[in-house]
Order: sequence, then structure tokens, then C-alpha cells
Amino acid sequence: MATYKKRGYKPKNKQEEQQVEQIDSTTAEVFNTLDETASKSEQWIEKNSKPLFYALIGIVVIFLAYLGYNKYIVEPNETEASNELAFPRKYFDEAATAGSGVDSLLNLALEGADNKYGFLDIADTYSGTDAGNLANYYAGVSYLQLKQYDKAIAYLSKFNSDDEMLGPVALGAIGDAFADINQLEDALEYYEKAANKQNNEFSTPLFLYKAGQTAMLLKDYDKAEELFSKIKENYPKSDQGRNIDKFIAAAKYAN
Repeated sequence: MATYKKRGYKPKNKQEEQQVEQIDSTTAEVFNTLDETASKSEQWIEKNSKPLFYALIGIVVIFLAYLGYNKYIVEPNETEASNELAFPRKYFDEAATAGSGVDSLLNLALEGADNKYGFLDIADTYSGTDAGNLANYYAGVSYLQLKQYDKAIAYLSKFNSDDEMLGPVALGAIGDAFADINQLEDALEYYEKAANKQNNEFSTPLFLYKAGQTAMLLKDYDKAEELFSKIKENYPKSDQGRNIDKFIAAAKYAN
């Protein structure tokens, strides 16, 4: 049983006296150790005070530089890039509804005109911005419509987005480009990536369907049946889901 030393306490016997002495000795050792540790810490801080001060100043300078870089370089650059994107977007949008002259409109969107940047210049000059990233997407889709498939794949591959629609559509467009040059294995890979990029009622069944059709062309009928069945199970009300049974049957009985 532990014996606690109170003020004015006198040991009742020799055993208690020894316990009290042992407690006093242990307490003294603890305080001596604490004093030594504190003394060493003070000596270390005193010895390294200048390096510590300079390190602190360095951290503050880096933090302020980061804030300044974002405020005076990144944010203005983003705004400028976004403003530049409006000019080629106009031609790109016109090409989507034009009955003729589509190629000319798309080339203006890509190359720019009247001392204004096109998608290619924006993607290059503002490569670190959101607008520069988006310019890669527009450039890739423009080249896809112009049937310049290698360039379409190159620019679409530079584009990166977690947007629910743009992310899958960009990957699906790469699949379309590969399909158009008859690289069906690559097309299937990108259609599946597009289907899995985001889960929604539009892009997912669309690219599952394109992947299934591509698998059929590759005579991978088990794969095609699997892809079509996913549409039936998960997206029966989608455009692709309404008639999916006949595609499942075609894949099943093609084996």
C-alpha cells in the first residue's frame, strides 16, 4: 500500500520511514531529470535561435509568396484565359448549327483570327489554367469533326475533367476517333473508360452501348453480352435500354 507524505506527517515505524525516504528520493530524481531536460532544451534553443528564426522567416516568406502568386498571377491569368476562350467558342458553336462551311468555321475556332487566339493558342499559352484545359477539349472535338483523328486523340488526351458530362464525353470522343481509324481494341478501351468515368443516366448507357457494339465487331460476344446486360440491369429507361433485349440476344446467339 502506498504511503503519502502529508505536511507534518511523522512515520509511525521504521518501515514507513523507509517508504517516505524512498518516495522523497524518487521525487528528487524526477525533478532533477526534468531540470536537466529543461536546461538542455534551453541550451539547444539558445544555440539554434538564429537558424530557427531564419527558418520561421522562410516559411512566412514562402506562404506570402504563394498567396501573392495566386492573387496577382494565377487569378488574373485564369480571367484572361477565360475571356480569350469566348472568341473561338463563337465559331465552334456556329459550326454546330451551320448547314455549310463547317470546316472553315472549325479552322477559325482552332487557329483564331483578327489577332484573336484560337483554341490551339489558348491551350498552349494558358496551359495551366482551367480555360487552357478546356481549350484542349474543344480543339480535340474540332479535329474529330474535321476527321483529323491523330490530332483529335492528342488534344482530347490532354484534357482532364471530373465533370459529370465533359469527362465521359471526352473519353468517348477518343473512342470515336479510334473507331473511325479502325483501331477497335483502343476504341473499346476508351468507351469502357467513358462509361465508368461518371455514373449517370445519359453518358453511362450511351458508352456501354458503343462498347458493346465495338465488342460485337471484334467478335468478343461474351464481352458484348456483358456490356449490353449492364444497360438492361442498371439503365432500362435510357434510350439504349428500351431495345436492349435484342442486342443481348444477338450477342448471346452469335457464339
